[in-house]
Amino acid sequence: MPEAKLIDGKEFALELRARVGQGVAELVSSKGVKPGLATVLVGGDPASQVYVRSKGKVAAELGMASFDHRLPEETTEAELLQIIAMLNADAGVHGILVQLPLLKHIHTDRVLQAIHPDKDVDGFHPINVGRLGSIASGAPLDFPVPCTPLGCSMLLANAVGSLSGKTAVVVGRSTLVGRPVAQLLLRADCTVTVAHSRTRDLPALCRTADILVVAIGKPEFLRGDWIKPGAAVIDVGINRVPATDGKTKLVGDVAFEEARHVAGHLTPVPGGVGPMTVACLMYNTLQEARRKAGLPFAAI
Repeated sequence: MPEAKLIDGKEFALELRARVGQGVAELVSSKGVKPGLATVLVGGDPASQVYVRSKGKVAAELGMASFDHRLPEETTEAELLQIIAMLNADAGVHGILVQLPLLKHIHTDRVLQAIHPDKDVDGFHPINVGRLGSIASGAPLDFPVPCTPLGCSMLLANAVGSLSGKTAVVVGRSTLVGRPVAQLLLRADCTVTVAHSRTRDLPALCRTADILVVAIGKPEFLRGDWIKPGAAVIDVGINRVPATDGKTKLVGDVAFEEARHVAGHLTPVPGGVGPMTVACLMYNTLQEARRKAGLPFAAI
């Protein structure tokens, strides 16, 4: 059997960003509205600083307004909620992203619920979770959807085409990835099973799947002989492990070298799902700016 076709998330993300940039330019030209993305970071975690900086840089590159709020570690929950209220009321802000994880003295649920659902470009607000859970088959995603799951669904549709009638197994039931991915696959008319740590005979279940989405947070957990020949495999995992030269390397939740000889389509790590997350964040921000300008949802 030939090797799997690699799903190039980096290339697809660049194309999506280009389309979003075009949409931003058209919105500015036609309505005089510049989409605005506000990022909020509490504390000085180095990785979070890098993530926030990269999001602001991409927003600026696409012609959006970027509002960067860096808060000290001693910021109280009440002070953070005041800033979110200010951003909710700001007509120039169309998307609000609070970088996670938050410090221990701040309740994450309270903060995420304080963001206006329409500006919740991460798609974590309970109202948006409910929207995704109740969406009809094939209905437009005219509300914020979690960025990584949305990126997974875009990559699958681009690689495989119609997903209707296919059997899908999602390995991992987190509220950030596993559950929303399952909802998106149901919307696409897949038959979906969500597996987790207590699933019995997981390898046998995985072998039934035309589509495998793996987001379990364990390096190279899913082996090649768990994969149905020709299946499309989306590896969401990002794990840093020791390398032979004494350094470290990034690997996914799928044993890549084994999987590439069995799967039909496969995302690499890095360069697969990862680049899609920021691109989908920009996509969600543009959609909210369009909605505020009185324009209909537009699949980009």
